[in-house]
Amino acid sequence: MKRMLLIASLLLAACQQESASNALVTQAVTAQGGDEALRGLMGLNVKGDARFWEPGQSHEAGGEPRPLGTATFETNWDLAKGMARTNWDRDQQYPPPAAKLNYTETVLPTLGFVTTGEASQPMSGIRVATNLRELERASPRLLLKAMDNPSNVSAMEPQQLGDRSLPAISVNEGGTTFIVLFDPMTHLPAAIRTRDDDNIQGDSNYDLVLDGWMPAGAAQVATSLSYRLNGIEVAKINYTALTPNPAIPEDAFAVPASVMAAAIAPATGNVPYQWVLRRIFLNRFLDSDEIIYPTGGKLSLVELAPNVQHVQGGTANNLIVAMKDFLVIFDAPYGELQSRWTIDAAKAKYPGKPIRYLVLTHHHMDHTGGFRTYVAEGATIVVPSQAQEYFEKVVQAPHTVVPDDLQKNPKPLKIYGVFENMTIRDETAEIRLYEISAVGENATKVAASHAVGMLLGHVVSSNLLYVTDLISPRGGPIERSENTIPVGNALREFEVDPGTVTFVGGHGTTVKGTEVVAAVAE
Repeated sequence: MKRMLLIASLLLAACQQESASNALVTQAVTAQGGDEALRGLMGLNVKGDARFWEPGQSHEAGGEPRPLGTATFETNWDLAKGMARTNWDRDQQYPPPAAKLNYTETVLPTLGFVTTGEASQPMSGIRVATNLRELERASPRLLLKAMDNPSNVSAMEPQQLGDRSLPAISVNEGGTTFIVLFDPMTHLPAAIRTRDDDNIQGDSNYDLVLDGWMPAGAAQVATSLSYRLNGIEVAKINYTALTPNPAIPEDAFAVPASVMAAAIAPATGNVPYQWVLRRIFLNRFLDSDEIIYPTGGKLSLVELAPNVQHVQGGTANNLIVAMKDFLVIFDAPYGELQSRWTIDAAKAKYPGKPIRYLVLTHHHMDHTGGFRTYVAEGATIVVPSQAQEYFEKVVQAPHTVVPDDLQKNPKPLKIYGVFENMTIRDETAEIRLYEISAVGENATKVAASHAVGMLLGHVVSSNLLYVTDLISPRGGPIERSENTIPVGNALREFEVDPGTVTFVGGHGTTVKGTEVVAAVAE
C-alpha cells in the first residue's frame, strides 16, 4: 500500500511539473504575441551592429576579455525553413594587424557556404552545425516548436542568471538541449542556455540573453542579444532595423554548383561549439572538420636538431626537447586532441622517457587549452609567474560535458612560476627560460601589448629559441613591431645574440636570426 502511495505521489509530482513547464511555454508564447502571430512570422530581414570579445586572449591571465572588433550586418532569415544569409562588414582590431573583412555566410539545414567577393567555399561540418544551433537558439519561433512538441519539454529547477534565480525548462530541438530561462514579470524568455565545453573553463553556461523586445508585425522579437560564457559577454548584437516577412529574393539561398559538389553535411556529435564560435569572432577559425589542421593535412614531427622536434602542421605548434632521462614540451595548443597526439608521438620517438615538464609560454587559450592532458601525465607545468594563480584555478574546473584524461583520472597539479628565468639541464642538454618582463619597465610595457607574462625557451646546445606569437615565421619577412622589440630586448638582457639563434615559432616554422636582426633591434 505504501509503495502504491509513493508511486502515486511521484506521478502526481511529475504531472504537476509537466503542467508547470507547459504553462511557462504557453505564457511565453502569449507574451511574444501569441500562437497565431508567431506562426505568421515566416521570415525576417534584420540589420544591425555587433561587438566581440575574447576572455581567452586577455592581457592578463584571468583579466578583462580582449576587445576584438566591431561589425555591421544584414540578415535575410527564412524562419520557417531554417535558412539564413548574412552579409558581414567587420572591422577586426585584434589580433594585429587590423583588417576590414567583408563576406557572406549562407546556412541551409543541410549545408553552408562562405562567399568572399565572387568566390564561395563550403563550410566545414562543424561550422554548419554551429550556425544551425545558433539560428535555432535565436529564433523567435523556438518556443512555438516547444509548444507543438510537448514531449521535447522537460521541467527543471530554477536557474541562475547573474544575481537572479529564474524559472526554467529544457527543450530538445534539432538535437540540442536548450535551457530556457523566463522573466517571471513579463513571462518572456530571458535567456536561452546550452551547456558547452570550453577548452579552458570546462563545463560552461553559454547564454543568449534577450532584451529590447520590439514588434515584428503582430509578434514580439528581442532586438538586444548578448552572448555570454559563464556570465562574461563574448558577443553583443543589436538589431537596428527589423522587417517582418520581407520579400526575400528567390536566389538568396541559391547554392553555387561548385559548393554543391563539395558540400559537407552538418557535423553530429562532439562539435566544439565554443572553439568554432569564438575563433570566428577572433578571425582565426580554420574551417576544417579536422579542427586543428586543414582538410587532408596532418600533424608531424620536424627534427630541428638532435633530440629536438617541432610539431608542425596545425594552427599552433609544440616543441619537444629530449633530455637524457626525460622530455620537455613547450605549449599545449587547442585541447586534448593535439596534446594526445603530441604526447603519443613524443613517447614513440623517445621511448622510456617520461614528460617531466610542460612549458606554457603564456596563458592564451589557443596555446594552453590542452594543458590538462599533461597534468594527467604527471608533468610539472611551468608558466610565467603572473599566470600561476590563474592555472591553479582553471585546472579545477570540471570537464564532464566532454570528459578529458584529467577528468577520468584526476591527478594533483604540479606547477612552477618563472619570475625572471629558469634553467632545465642535465649532462646532455640545457634549456633556459626567459621571462620577458624581467628585462625592465620599457620591455614590460611593450611585451604586455600581447600578454602580461611571456616566456622564451632557449635550447642552448642547438641555439634554438622557441617564441610564441611575438614572432611567427610563416615564410615572409619578419617586420619590426611592438611584438618583436621585447624579444630582442630580452635576449640582450640574458646575453644572447639575436643574430646567432634560430627562431622557432609557436606558429609557422623557423627563421634564422640573421633575417630577424632588424626586427628585434633596440
